[in-house]
Order: sequence, then structure tokens, then C-alpha cells
Amino acid sequence: MSEFNRMTVVAAAEVISSFLSHSDMKVLEVQWGIAGRCSDSSKSARVADLARIACEEEIEVLTEGGQVHLSRALVEIAIAAGEYQQLSAAWRKFVAGLRFDGFEVRSTQVDAESDEYWQSGRNETAVELVRMLPSDAPGLDFREAESEVTLLLDRHGFTVAKGHLQQAVSAFSRGEWSSANGELRNLHESYLNEIATSLGYTGSADGKARRDYLGSLQPPFLLADYNEWNSNNQKPQYVQGLMSRMHPHGGHPGLSEEEDATFRLQISLVTARLFLRRFDQRIGPSHE
Repeated sequence: MSEFNRMTVVAAAEVISSFLSHSDMKVLEVQWGIAGRCSDSSKSARVADLARIACEEEIEVLTEGGQVHLSRALVEIAIAAGEYQQLSAAWRKFVAGLRFDGFEVRSTQVDAESDEYWQSGRNETAVELVRMLPSDAPGLDFREAESEVTLLLDRHGFTVAKGHLQQAVSAFSRGEWSSANGELRNLHESYLNEIATSLGYTGSADGKARRDYLGSLQPPFLLADYNEWNSNNQKPQYVQGLMSRMHPHGGHPGLSEEEDATFRLQISLVTARLFLRRFDQRIGPSHE
């Protein structure tokens, strides 16, 4: 499987098409051994074919960095255009996709190499792809997390929570951080509410009351031993703490909205996967 999701690959092809001509893209296709397989009729048709081949086929191509998957080659070329693409919709979608894949684009200033003495001391911007988290740490693949969360929401009929997840990922892919954050808050609250109802809660619609029910249930669903919940509100509680973290008041100087939205997406997915797995195990196969 490619290390990049479809949105990332398509956006990479769109970024490339915005600064390369048809002829330039043809040259790349010849280099990559896929000449004649991409439509000449328009840039958008060529992008669609190129992205489809990269997503659906296990093609290794030769690049300056060595032999890599075609999707990686597309991403690396798109990154090189970053200095000129910062404000484009395709670039924003590309960066959002990379973050969902666990990568970020980092710019650094480097000394430019030149044989001319009068050009010494010049700086150039180098753009590189950096993995945000260790590649070999289990449970940190956010695409995998989203797939499993979606699967479990479907399995147990949590349609409202699934809708919030879909809206959150869609808003995140468009770079609409505030909208994504709001949907992630709704996701976190919704699946816990639906789990409480499934486990027998019949009280008011208050979300806090439902979470208290999940903690006081016998055996408990939210575990006091793990500081997930506690009857004493003064003690540390992960679930309520995350809820508070998802409801800050306004922006904060010096903090990136994109960074914050990425954190919220990541923590929401791994948390939802933990609790939905636990619920699935608790209900057991007899529920299906």
C-alpha cells in the first residue's frame, strides 16, 4: 500500500500540473515508464489518469533519490513547488493530506552553492518532507485509524457519529480548521453518547451524565484506574479533559490553527478507535 492517501496523491498531481506544461509532464511519464497512459486532452484529464495509476498500481520509478513508488515521486516533485504554491487550493489540500498521512512539509534556509564569488552568502529555501511520528510505532497510522473507526461506527449503527467524522475529515482536507474542530468535538461527544445508550442509559440527554454513567456502570466502561473517568470531578479525567481541550475559547497568539487542527484530528482518531474497540469487544459477536 502507498504511504499516501488518495487525496494527497491527487493533490500532488494537481500541484505539479499547475507549474509544469503538458510537454514537461510527458517527459516525466516517459521517465517513469507510463508514456501514453495519461490523456492529452486536458490538464485535468492528465492529472486524473496520473493520480489513478499512482493510487491503483504498484509501480516503482527511478528518481534522483533512488527507486520509489510512483506516489512518492509525485509527492516529492509537488513539494519542490511549495515556494510558489502556498496560496493555491491544491497546495492546501496537498498539505492537509500529508498531515493525515503523518507527514509535514518543512522549509529551511540553506546556503546557496555558487562558483561566483559575488553570489556567496546567499540563502535559499529548501523544502523537505518530514515524518511527524515514528514510522514503526504501532497504532499511529491515522488512515488506518479512520478506516477502523468508520468500520466500527457502521457495525454498531452510530450514524450520527459517522456523519461528524466524515464532515471533520472533509473540512480538514479543505483547510477549514475551525469547521473540522467543531465536527471533531461533535464526534467525540456523539459516539460516547451512543455507547452509553447502547449500554442501557435512559436518563437525560446531558452528555456529562452519559459519561458519568459509563464510568459508574458495572463493570465500568470508562476506567477510573486509567484516569479516564472519576466520580470526583477534582481528579484527573482523560475523557472530560479531552472534551475541555476540544472546546477552547478563541485562538491563541503564536499558535498555528493548522497545527492545532492536526493535533485534534490525530488525538480524536486514536481515542475513538480505543473506545470503539472496547465497546465492540464488550458487546461481543452475539450483537452482530
